[in-house]
Amino acid sequence: KKLKKILNWSDMPHWLCVRSFNNTSTGTAHHFAYLINTSDYRILRMDEDHDRMYVGSKDHILSLDLHDINKNPRIIHWPVPEQRRMECLVSGKDANEECANFIRLIEPWNRTHLYVCGTGAYNPVCTFVNRGRKPQVRITKECRGRETLGLKEEIFHLEPGKVESGKGKCSYDPKLNSVSALINGELYAGVYVDFMGTDSAIFRTLGTKTAMRTDQYNSRWLNDPTFVHIHLIPDSAERNDDKLYFFFREKSSEMGQTPVTQSRIGRICLNDDGGHCCLVNKWSTFLKARLICSVPGADGMETHFDELRDVYIRPTQDIKNPVIYGVFSVSGSVFKGSAVCVYSMADIRMVFNGPFAHKEGPNYQWVAYTGKIPYPRPGTCPGGTFTPNMKSTKDYPDEVINFMRNHPAMHNAVYPVHKRPLVVRTNVDYEFTTITVDQVAAADGNYEVLFLGTDKGTVQKVIVLPRDDLQTEELVLEEVEVFKQQLYVSSAVGLTQLALHRCDMYGEACADCCLARDPYCAWDGKSCSRYSASQKRRSRRQDVKYGNPIRQCRGFNSKASKNTLEMVQYGVEGSSTFLECQARSPHALIKWHVQRDNSDRRKEMRSDGRILKTEQGLLVRSLQPSDSGLYQCTATEKNFKHTLIKLQLVVLSSRAVNSALVEGGAGLMASSFHSGSTQWTPSAGQYKDLLTILSQPEMSLINQYCQDYWQFGDPLLGPLKAKDLKELKEQKKPRNRRHHRDGEEEREQQGVET
Repeated sequence: KKLKKILNWSDMPHWLCVRSFNNTSTGTAHHFAYLINTSDYRILRMDEDHDRMYVGSKDHILSLDLHDINKNPRIIHWPVPEQRRMECLVSGKDANEECANFIRLIEPWNRTHLYVCGTGAYNPVCTFVNRGRKPQVRITKECRGRETLGLKEEIFHLEPGKVESGKGKCSYDPKLNSVSALINGELYAGVYVDFMGTDSAIFRTLGTKTAMRTDQYNSRWLNDPTFVHIHLIPDSAERNDDKLYFFFREKSSEMGQTPVTQSRIGRICLNDDGGHCCLVNKWSTFLKARLICSVPGADGMETHFDELRDVYIRPTQDIKNPVIYGVFSVSGSVFKGSAVCVYSMADIRMVFNGPFAHKEGPNYQWVAYTGKIPYPRPGTCPGGTFTPNMKSTKDYPDEVINFMRNHPAMHNAVYPVHKRPLVVRTNVDYEFTTITVDQVAAADGNYEVLFLGTDKGTVQKVIVLPRDDLQTEELVLEEVEVFKQQLYVSSAVGLTQLALHRCDMYGEACADCCLARDPYCAWDGKSCSRYSASQKRRSRRQDVKYGNPIRQCRGFNSKASKNTLEMVQYGVEGSSTFLECQARSPHALIKWHVQRDNSDRRKEMRSDGRILKTEQGLLVRSLQPSDSGLYQCTATEKNFKHTLIKLQLVVLSSRAVNSALVEGGAGLMASSFHSGSTQWTPSAGQYKDLLTILSQPEMSLINQYCQDYWQFGDPLLGPLKAKDLKELKEQKKPRNRRHHRDGEEEREQQGVET
């Protein structure tokens, strides 16, 4: 009922005050917090014309505001009929993970409608969603001040009577990846088209052209693939040359072949109509090549990252030559790692124009085909630059079609730019899973910032800088937990909106902002803020390539010392204490120096048996009176050194602690102990004063001591005043109720009055 009410509310027109705003928020992550019974937020579709983002999840389709995903969400509930759900359960499928309608396809159909498909509890279904027209603003007399009141159409609902079969458009199994692209009214999809999940295909449906697919159960074409991405890339100014590229990974076609999994890039012509006698209603221009992402070794051996996980295609001014980024991981169990490789379309086209892979028989090796290649060259689009007189693939000779069926793979592989990965991670507890790239204009040029999602739920913000020796330098700007100037991250459990830049986290000092080397941020004379090309150059400071604060912040570095934190910390002899200090930059070198009491010399602190240096600070164990002194934490980066914190450590001896407890204790002894007792108990006021003196780490230590004393104290303890005991109880705050009850029972047995 609640969901139905939301739908009815969304369908009603509302009057809204519309105001312009600049989307430069640097806030932290905003999680989608609307309470609906759903999960598996996997499909995201951006619609900047409507300022909306469409999200596909379990049994739901969401329409969210691009600027604030929690503002006025529009929700469609699209479950499967109860009869279909019961049939799914009878077939042995899981009620929560499989027998539901998992949305796996959202494509714009026209200006007012979306085409949406779901798994339909192992019976794929598709339908149309009316999203309304682009919001129009109508100014009225009711506006006040700068605000204008306009009529905004809020339509988001399923079109009645438009549900149709989703076979060949969406997979049956929600765990199987599928990719899709709606081009000129025709849907191209890489899916598994059967209930058992064994028949994989690249399909073309809808539209006026013939329905097409890859050759069925032919492992030379597709061998248990996992589809990753799909994208249209034109080959020339002639539209008949347009090709659709598929990115996927599949099992090796040969037993015992290494690696077991191979990453692939495949392509087809959009105007492919199949063959006349052979490959009828099947692609006659399908070709594929292997994608290599490896690190060359000193001995000539390559370490391969062979599992393609995600692809991002960054457009350039030349639409025929976008830049392709791929995220790869390792399929074996020898080591764990992942990498990012970059590919050029020139290298990809060179491979597809090269030799075909050929194999004489099952006992032969794959080699380059050296025989005669028929005309037109297999994989060429009809009516294109090289075949202007052939209007359809049905006009191709049979030898061309037969050659295509037996030679779908290219012999050469596609290697990344510079023959090496752009980013590599090995021997870490995570792997890269997704990638998005943003091109940022900075004061010293344009930079590409990589946002890399990991399997542990974080997003790394990475920039790769060129060096003078033709090599590159990788720089991790920050790592944030998850999820226009916004990043949207989805997962099985939720959706998050995250700002691309958080300049305020770099602080107010010019040096810290410069050392961050974040192309989104620059020092504006007062603080680290969002970089703008129109900003006054006199006060702007930014150096992404070199990060040199000595040159950039000349005259402003003295202000960095004003940000030095000065504090006093107490410790107890024999216990441990932690001196916290963490640099804003992950690339800074941290050093600790100490100036002992009654000494003018500073000594660098190094790790030994008692002292442990960590990324968060300095741990000093078994404190000694000689550890008292002034501790300074300094950060050095790019030959620039500045002090982050000055900390005066005061080590209290055991006698000092006892003195604080004993002082004034004589007056308490008479009323707190039986006569003849030589032991005493501090009052609540004395205990509170002691905790005020000591630092937080020592508070827990003393608190633990007092808890044990009160719980297992002297059985000769006499009755205390009710008021004093009440104050002591408030100060104690036992760690769990069981100990608290045990302590009360023990005190009752000892005759304590309550």
